[in-house]
Amino acid sequence: MIIRRETPEEFSQIYDLVKVAFQTAKVTNGKEQDFVNQLRSNGNYIPELALVAEENGKLIGHIMLTKTYIVNNGNKYETLLLAPISVALEYRYRGVGSNLIKESFKLAKGMGYTSVILVGDPAYYHRFGFKTAVNLGIKHTYNIPDENVMACELVPDALYGISGTTDCC
Repeated sequence: MIIRRETPEEFSQIYDLVKVAFQTAKVTNGKEQDFVNQLRSNGNYIPELALVAEENGKLIGHIMLTKTYIVNNGNKYETLLLAPISVALEYRYRGVGSNLIKESFKLAKGMGYTSVILVGDPAYYHRFGFKTAVNLGIKHTYNIPDENVMACELVPDALYGISGTTDCC
């Protein structure tokens, strides 16, 4: 398996990968593939942090980290949003998602980013250092259960003293 940066020529293939991957996901709104396109066009896209997993020339996974913000009284604190992460059904439970997360975190930290937030399943994401964001003083602006909004510090204490809201999705 190779993990590398996505290319514009693969955008339609990635769209299909994300769509099919989320058809068998535990939680989905059916629009994750469109969310990928929206994230690429909203000005917060970081091409170096949009990665694919490839095996024998076939795309089997995808992850994006894009800029987002924690806002408090007009102050904005930059963080990264992990969304979405997709793995083709036949490649799940083989470490593809874990490898995509670890590589994206390594690259993000190397670029100077210090934290990541997401909306997801705590049972999966806690193993990567994610904690319930509300316990760090970060709330979501939409009606998403607190336990599903999580944050991870790439640098120790990166979120210390930062509180506010995020609309990361």
